[in-house]
Amino acid sequence: MSILKYLGEPRNKLFAARKYLKALGFSSFHTAPNSSVELHSQEEEVVIALGSNVGDRLHNFKEALKLMRNSGINITRHACLYETAPVYVTDQPRFINSAVRGVTKLGPHELLSTLKRIEKDLGRTDGIRYGPRPIDLDILFYGKYKVRSDILTIPHERIWERPFVMAPLMDLLGSAIDSDTVASWHSFSGHSGGLSGLWEGLGSESLIGEEGMYRVMPLANGLFDWSRRTSIMGILNVTPNSFSDGGNFLSVESAVSQVRLMISEGADMIDIGAQSTRPMASRISVEEELDRLIPVLEAVMSMPEVEGKLISVDTFYSKVASEAVSKGAHLINDVSAGQLDSCMFKVMADLDVPYVAMHMRGDPSTMQSSENLKYDNVCKEISSELYSRVREAEMSGIPAWRIIIDPGIGFSKKTEDNLDILMGLPDIREEIATRSLAISHAPMLIGPSRKRFLGEICSCPAAAERDPATIASVTAGVLGGANIVRVHNVKDNLDAVKLCDAILRQKSSHMKSRH
Repeated sequence: MSILKYLGEPRNKLFAARKYLKALGFSSFHTAPNSSVELHSQEEEVVIALGSNVGDRLHNFKEALKLMRNSGINITRHACLYETAPVYVTDQPRFINSAVRGVTKLGPHELLSTLKRIEKDLGRTDGIRYGPRPIDLDILFYGKYKVRSDILTIPHERIWERPFVMAPLMDLLGSAIDSDTVASWHSFSGHSGGLSGLWEGLGSESLIGEEGMYRVMPLANGLFDWSRRTSIMGILNVTPNSFSDGGNFLSVESAVSQVRLMISEGADMIDIGAQSTRPMASRISVEEELDRLIPVLEAVMSMPEVEGKLISVDTFYSKVASEAVSKGAHLINDVSAGQLDSCMFKVMADLDVPYVAMHMRGDPSTMQSSENLKYDNVCKEISSELYSRVREAEMSGIPAWRIIIDPGIGFSKKTEDNLDILMGLPDIREEIATRSLAISHAPMLIGPSRKRFLGEICSCPAAAERDPATIASVTAGVLGGANIVRVHNVKDNLDAVKLCDAILRQKSSHMKSRH
């Protein structure tokens, strides 16, 4: 009802419309050149879908989001990223699709004009309908209102039939309805179960990985589909005081040799850390961390064996993260989820690499204090606290499709807490899903390798003796939904992961056959 068409109507009807629409909460409206009435609210929540299949698709998305922010659209949430097969016109390249939620003071037609200008600025020209385009921006929802005019229909008329639109739209919601505006979006679907019921009717999660639609993360120069198999992240500590292998790989030569070994044993990723985060570790400076890290990182990046592998840097300093990415690192692993460096989120927003946000209370020197070890429900509290960090990261400009979550096994956790996490990974995802389905779908990394709680349970005081217990914990984690496992012993854990993946594939095939 937020756009009324008046063609040659008397002025008194326009005046009546003005009074009526102000009563609905609109601050003003004006007549467009074709005598339409354009209405402006103080601020409305909107959902905008994005698609691209021409040129550098990810760059097109990044530029579109930047131009949207600069044009009065404050982006508050991002969906996951999907690579999809083209529909309607099938003889064209594959698309990437997503959607964002935001707030704006632009009226609906002003918003449409803004998005059309952005499309044009990014090289879109008039072509065949549903044909190739560098960027496609569609308004799915505008506040609580339905819009009808010659050039604009909101809700977008073909939402309900398009899985590549519905999947990212659902990502932007939580399983709980958190506002009247979201409730209205559900009502617009016309389905008794709202958008959730409509999505279920289309096939919901069973469509992901089928019908040419995959949930992906931009990583290195490609798109990472973490659902296909579990990834192994090998640990390289170039520190004198790490709990398991401190001092073993301080020289560039020994570090390179260890990387070569882990890659030969099947590592998909190498995580290089130059600052110990074991309990009670004292913090070193940015400069000291860089002095340890950069020579090793440069040497590792030049190794022929690293071709096709992913290099991660474990740091909570934004300056180290920035320097590491400039040297070729593909992702940043932050045990503090931005708590130990207030600049981390803003820096990561500009770096365009995935970001691992891990749950931890305090810092390594305080995380095992009695206060930081108090939980009533460890999985629920991890979910809430980790989501609050990720939410802040998103608001700072890190899209959900670049975020990896880590529940932080061994960090501000007692032995029983770590066991609860290993049993409760699905519960952590489910709890996060009440707030954001996108973040609940994010890749999950776990790092139980050789941790103290394994030694306590198995009476293994030496960290190097805890590999069998690590394998058991990795097995539990992968069967519970972990997508990346961070380990010291690559070879033996790889075999465990392969078996877990085979079990999960078999389970999935049985479930599909029943449907």
